[in-house]
Amino acid sequence: MFAYVARQPILDKDQNVCAYELLFRDGKENCFPNIQPDEATSKILANNHLTLGLEDIACHKTSFINFHKDTLLNEFPSMLDPEHVVVEIVETIPTTEEMITACKKIKDKGYKLALDDYNFNPRWDIFMPYIDIIKVDTHLTDYQTVARHVDKFQKANIQLLAEKVETHEEFNLYNNMGFELFQGFFFARPEVIKQKNLPTSKLALIELMKESANTTFSFERVNAILERDVGLAYMLLRFINNPTVNKRYEITSLRHALNYMGEIELKKFISILALAKLGDDKPMELLHMSLVRAKFCELLSHARKDVDNPPKGFLVGLFSLLDALLSQNLSDVVSKLPIDSEIKQALMGERGRLADYLSVAKAFESANWLNLIRLSKELNVDQKLLHGLFNQSIVWGNGVRQTISPHYPKAQPAVI
Repeated sequence: MFAYVARQPILDKDQNVCAYELLFRDGKENCFPNIQPDEATSKILANNHLTLGLEDIACHKTSFINFHKDTLLNEFPSMLDPEHVVVEIVETIPTTEEMITACKKIKDKGYKLALDDYNFNPRWDIFMPYIDIIKVDTHLTDYQTVARHVDKFQKANIQLLAEKVETHEEFNLYNNMGFELFQGFFFARPEVIKQKNLPTSKLALIELMKESANTTFSFERVNAILERDVGLAYMLLRFINNPTVNKRYEITSLRHALNYMGEIELKKFISILALAKLGDDKPMELLHMSLVRAKFCELLSHARKDVDNPPKGFLVGLFSLLDALLSQNLSDVVSKLPIDSEIKQALMGERGRLADYLSVAKAFESANWLNLIRLSKELNVDQKLLHGLFNQSIVWGNGVRQTISPHYPKAQPAVI
C-alpha cells in the first residue's frame, strides 16, 4: 500500500498562506485512514503515508488534518505536535457523549480543533466549547444563513474559515463578512481584467522568458542582461548556491554561475526569475504552485524519457498560472509568449503529453485520485512513482521559493 496524500493551501485575509490542509486518503474514505491506534506516528507518517515529513509537505506551516470517529476516540492526534497541527473533526462523526469527551481530551492536550463542513445544525452546539475554527463550505450553505451566525462565532472567539472559495468575488464577500481564513483556488484564477496591455516592465520580463524558451541560446546576451541588474545577478548566485540545486561547488562569480549551470538549467532559472518578478504583487502561493508543477512535469517528462531543449515539461508547469499572475486571459498571455507551439497548445488545454503531465499535477493538488489513476494508466507510469515525483517536487519548490525571495522570512509554524 502507498499513500494518497495531497495538500491545499489555507490563506489569511491578506492572501498569505498560513497553513495547509493535508489530505490523507486510503483510496476509499474521504478522511484519515482508520488505522490501529498503537501504530507509531513515525511509522504511520513515514512508511505508510508520507515519504516526506509534515514539515516538508506543509512548508513548516500549520497542518490541518482530518480525523474521523475511531482515530479521535483512540486519541490518535496526540501522537502529533500540537504546535504544528490543527485537528479537523469531520462532519460524519456522531454527536455522542463519548465523542465530546474525546474532543475535550484532545483540546486539553493543547490542540486546536476545527469543525469541518459545518452546516449550522444545532446538534453541533454541544461541541462549541472545544472548537477553535469552523469551516464553512460556501457552496453548500447559502450566504444569508452564514451571515446570521457570524457575530455569534466572533463573540465566542471562534475563527471562521471559508472553504471552496473559487472566485475573487467570493473571497471579497466572505472577507467583508468577517471570515479570517480561506481555502479554495480563487487566488489561482485571474481577476477581472482592468487593462488591455501589460506594463512595459512586465513586457521586458516576457522577453527574458523568450530567451529561456528558445531552442537557440545566447550566453552573452543573458550575461549582459544580468550584469546590468545587480538584483538579478544576486538572485542567480543565491539560486545556484541552493543545496537543492548545487551540493558540491560554491559559485562566486556571475560568469562562473552561467558556465556551471549550463544551458538547460540556466533556461529554467531565467523562467523562474521572470515569473517571480511578474507576480511580485500576487500571493506567494501562486509562484510556489508554479514551481511545484514545473518540477513535477519535468520529472515526469524525464521518467518517460522525453528529450527536450528547452525543457518543455518544466516550462508548461511553470507557465500554467500565468493568467492569474498577470490578471489576463490565458489566451492573451500565451499569444504574447514566443514559445514552442507544443507548449502553447498544452497551456491552452489541447490534449497531448504536456497537457497530460499538467493534468497529473492538478490531480495531486485537488486530491482527485480517480483522475490520477486514469492518467497513470494512460501515460504508462506507475502510480507509486508519480507520488514519489510529486513529493520530490514539493521539496524542490520549497527550497527555490526560499531562495528567490530573500525578503521572505524563514518558514515558521503559523499562528492560527
